[in-house]
Amino acid sequence: MSNRITLRATSAQQKKNYSKRSRKEAEHTIQIPNELPVIPLHSTVIFPHMIIPLRIGRPVSLHAVEEALSSGRPVLLLAEEGGGGRTEVRPEDLYRAGTVAHITQSLRLPEGDLQVLVQGQMRAQVIEFTQTDPVLRARIELVEPTVKKTVEIEALMRSVQSQFDNYVELNREMPEEAATAVRAIEDPGTVADAAALAPDITHEQRQKVLETFDPAERLRLISVLLSRQIEVLQVKNKIQSEVQKGVDKMQRDYYLREQLRAIQRELGEESPEAVASSELQRKIEAAGMPEEVKEKALREVERLGQMPSASPETAVIRTYLEWLVSLPWSVQTQDNLDLSEAARILDQDHYGLRRVKERILEYLAVRKLSKTMRSPLLCFVGPPGVGKTSLGKSIARAMGRKFVRMSLGGVRDEAEIRGHRRTYVGALPGRIIQGIRTAGSRNPVFMLDEVDKIGVDFRGDPSAALLEVLDPEQNFSFSDHYLEAPFDLSQVIFVMTANRLDTVPPALRDRMEIIEIPGYTEEEKLQIAERYLVPKQIEAHGITSDQVKFTHNALRSIIREYTKEAGVRNLEREIASVIRKIARRIAEGKQKPVVVRQSDLHQYLGPTRYLFGSAQETDEVGVATGVAWTPVGGDTIFVEVNAMEGRPELILTGQLGEVMQESAKAALSYARSRAKELGIDPKVFENHAVHIHVPAGAIPKDGPSAGITMATALISAFTGRPVSKDVAMTGEITLRGRVLPIGGVKEKMLAAHAAGIRTFILPEKNSKDLEEVPKTVTKNMNVILVKDMDEVLNVALLRDVNPREKAA
Repeated sequence: MSNRITLRATSAQQKKNYSKRSRKEAEHTIQIPNELPVIPLHSTVIFPHMIIPLRIGRPVSLHAVEEALSSGRPVLLLAEEGGGGRTEVRPEDLYRAGTVAHITQSLRLPEGDLQVLVQGQMRAQVIEFTQTDPVLRARIELVEPTVKKTVEIEALMRSVQSQFDNYVELNREMPEEAATAVRAIEDPGTVADAAALAPDITHEQRQKVLETFDPAERLRLISVLLSRQIEVLQVKNKIQSEVQKGVDKMQRDYYLREQLRAIQRELGEESPEAVASSELQRKIEAAGMPEEVKEKALREVERLGQMPSASPETAVIRTYLEWLVSLPWSVQTQDNLDLSEAARILDQDHYGLRRVKERILEYLAVRKLSKTMRSPLLCFVGPPGVGKTSLGKSIARAMGRKFVRMSLGGVRDEAEIRGHRRTYVGALPGRIIQGIRTAGSRNPVFMLDEVDKIGVDFRGDPSAALLEVLDPEQNFSFSDHYLEAPFDLSQVIFVMTANRLDTVPPALRDRMEIIEIPGYTEEEKLQIAERYLVPKQIEAHGITSDQVKFTHNALRSIIREYTKEAGVRNLEREIASVIRKIARRIAEGKQKPVVVRQSDLHQYLGPTRYLFGSAQETDEVGVATGVAWTPVGGDTIFVEVNAMEGRPELILTGQLGEVMQESAKAALSYARSRAKELGIDPKVFENHAVHIHVPAGAIPKDGPSAGITMATALISAFTGRPVSKDVAMTGEITLRGRVLPIGGVKEKMLAAHAAGIRTFILPEKNSKDLEEVPKTVTKNMNVILVKDMDEVLNVALLRDVNPREKAA
C-alpha cells in the first residue's frame, strides 16, 4: 500500500458548515452503520477529511474493498502496530482507534491489485471484531466530540499554526502551500490532524494523535511534537550551514588560487608551487640517479604539479622526493691506498690486534691492484671492552672513508632494516638508507653493532632482511620499501661486532669473515692505558698531562688488583675515578701536580678487589684448577671432589650443564677402570659416595673442557696426592683416558696468565692454537701438551701424599 498523503483545504463555506454541524447531524447525514469492513494500513495513518490514494493487494483488504463498493458503505481504516507489512493480519495486530473512510474511486491494476482513493470522514473506536475471514469486520463507535472555541482553544490553534509555519520554513522538503493550507483551517481538531502529517512525525506519533479524541488535548500533543522537530531542524540547519561555509571557503580559495596562477602566467611569474617543482627537477637532474630512478622521480614531480597544494598527498610526495634527491647516488670518497700511512693510523689508534690490522692492509693492497674487488664483510667477535666498535672508526680513518654506526641490539622489526611503505602514516626509509644519507657517501664504513642480539617476533625477522644488505650477490640492488627503487650498497664496507657467535643466525654467519678478538694480556693493557686511556681521561676532565702522571707500577696494580676483564672498559673507569678525585682537588686549589704511585691507589680506589698470583694458596687434595670460556673472556674455575663413606653415588652440584655432568661421569668411570694402575683400592668405590662441586653455584656452567680437570680432582681425592696449585688445565676426557681438543684456547690461557698460573696443560691437538696466543703469555708460562690422562697426572699430581688424606 502506498503511504502518500494528499492534504486538501476545504472551501470556507464547507469549513463553516462543518464547524456548525453537531454529532447527531453528522451521523444522520452520513448514516454510518455500527459494523464495517476493515482495511489494515501498512505504515500509514489516515485522519478525517484527508484524501489518500491506497494500493490494495492483500486478500483481506481486497475483500473489504469489494464489499464496500458493492454495498456503497464506508470502510474502517486501522493502522497496524509496529509498521505492519504482514501477509496475514490478525485483530491483535491492529490499533483500536481508526478512521471511517469512503471509497471515492477504484482502479484494477494489471497485477490484480486495486488502486483506490479514500476520503477520511470521522474517527471511530473498535468495540470488538466480529469477523476475521474472509473479511475482517469490526463493530465500532464513532468518536467526533465537538469543542467550543474558547480563548484558550483559539490560542492553542494559532500556536500550532505558527509552529507549523516555522516548521515548513525550516524543512526545505515541505512546500509552502502546506503552511497556507493549515492556516486556512478553522476547526481546532482538523488543524491538529493536518499538522500531524509533517514528514518528520513518526507512524507511532501520528497514531497517538489519532487516538487523542479531545481536540484541545490533540492540539497540545501536536504542539509538543512540532516543538521537538523544530529544535532538531534548527540544530541540523546550523550544522549544515557551518559545513557549507567551510566548503564555500575551500571553493573560494581554490578559485582564487587558479586566478592567481593565471595572473602569474600572464605576467611571466611562477607560483611558489611551480618554483618548488622546478627546484626539485633541478636537484633530480643533479643527483646522479640511475635512469630508472630518475624517471620515477620526474613522474612524481609531474604528479605533484597537478595536485592542489592543500591536498594531504602533496606533503607525502614532497617528502619522498626530498629523500630521493638527498641520497648520495653518485657521491663517493676516494680511498687512501697508501699502505704505510694506513698502517701508521691503525697503530696510532690501536695497540696490538695484529690480525685485524693485517686484514685491513691486505684489502687496501688488493684494492690498489684491482678496482673491481668487492668490499669485505668483517665481523669482530670478542668480549666487551676490547675495542671492536672503535676498530670500525679506525678502518674508516685509515681508508679516508665516512663512518656510520647502527646498533642492532634489540631490533625486532623488519621495517627497521627495509623501511615502511609510503602508505603508512609517518613512513620513513630503513636505518640502512638513513645511515647512507647521514654519511653523504655511497661507500662509507658501516658499523653494525651487536649483531648477536637481533630479536625476532610477529613484525618479521630483521636478520633475514639483513641478508640482502650484506650479501655481495644481492646488495648492488638493495630495495628499501619506502624508496621502491634499488640502491647500490656494493661499495659499502660493512663491519659487524658480536660478543658471541652461537646466537648469530647461521645464514648471516655464513656470509661473514670472522675475526676473533679474545682479549688483552697484562702488557697490552699496560700499553693501552699509557698510550690511550690516561691521555684520553686527562683531556676529558679538563686537566693537563703536567698535572697528573701515573707510574708503571700504579697502572699495573690497577690492572691486577682492581680489574678482572678481557677488555679495558673497567680499567678506563678506574683510571677515570682516580683522575676525578685529583681534578676536584685541583679545582678547589688544594692539589699541586701529582704523580700517582702504587702506594696511593688505596687512597683513591679503596682496598684491592682481586688477589693477583696463584689461583690457589696451597696445594690441596681433591681440588684442581681449570679454565673456562665465557662471553666476556676467559676465567678460572675450581673443581672440588670429596669421597665420603656410605652408599655409592655420584653427587654433582654447582649448576652443571648436561655436558659437564657427562664429563664427570666419564671421569669417574675412567678412575674406576684404572684403579689398580692408579694405586686405588677398587673396593673403595663400593662404599664411598663421590661429591663433585664447582663453586659459584649461582652461575650456570657447561662445556666440554672440564673433563681432565674433574678426573684429576677425582683421582687426587682417592689417592690422597695433592694437585699442584701452579697448574691449570683444559681438555675433554674419554672413557679410556684420551684427551680431546677444545676451543677458546687464547681466552683460557689469558685467564690463566692473569691468575698467575705457571704451568698450563693443553690437549696436543690444540697446539696449532698456540700461534694465536701472545708471546708474552707463552714465554711466562710452561705449556705442556698431553695426549692422555697419564701425562696429565704426571704433571698435575704431586708425589708426596698428604698423610691426613691417606689415613682417611
